[in-house]
Amino acid sequence: MNDLVTISGLSKAYGHFMALNNLNLNIPRGRIIGLLGPNGSGKTTLIKLLNGLLTPSSGQILIDGKAPGVETKKKVSYLPERTYLTSSRTVIDLVEYFEDFYDNFNREKAMSMLESLQINLNSRLKTLSKGTKEKVQLVLVMSREADLYILDEPIAGVDPAARDFILKTIIGNYNENASILLSTHLISDIEAVLDDVIFIRDGQIMLCSSVENIRETYGKSVDSYFREVFAC
Repeated sequence: MNDLVTISGLSKAYGHFMALNNLNLNIPRGRIIGLLGPNGSGKTTLIKLLNGLLTPSSGQILIDGKAPGVETKKKVSYLPERTYLTSSRTVIDLVEYFEDFYDNFNREKAMSMLESLQINLNSRLKTLSKGTKEKVQLVLVMSREADLYILDEPIAGVDPAARDFILKTIIGNYNENASILLSTHLISDIEAVLDDVIFIRDGQIMLCSSVENIRETYGKSVDSYFREVFAC
């Protein structure tokens, strides 16, 4: 199998606290993968390590054969849980910013999606509703021709109609050689688009499986099985 990401012996410590502990994981190309776990499980730490925002305490991450850094920035398109976009900027300002900053940004794709949403390009981000802001940010992230899209809680706090658009955008705007790593607590809302899931707890992988295998093996949805595994 052609793996896009290879993680071996990965650990991250904050003082005496091990956020990730000897984690091993492969992420193949062409898959939509749910990164699932309770708060404090290590999801955010893993995401930051993949984006080169943190340095491992030990172990290794390779993205298309390279450690996270300058060379992988163009391969990874990241949607953080909290926006980093300047609220006073207009939508068209943000499109132009992404076009200038990322050489793999597809302006035509972004403009087409924004037009379909009937979003005023001259509107400032701070004047938009939360759902519309989420859509604009996702459009920008998904308009890059990246290899790995990392989406941290992309549907949290938005209405069901906005969630539907976001999920359609996710599945409709990546190529078969790319993968999407999607972290969320709203498992039932995104389960239909997932190919695989990763269950993580206390900094360790509990399960890495296809959605189909979970349904066939346990006779349950991913959401139901997750609730069983992580029951208090």
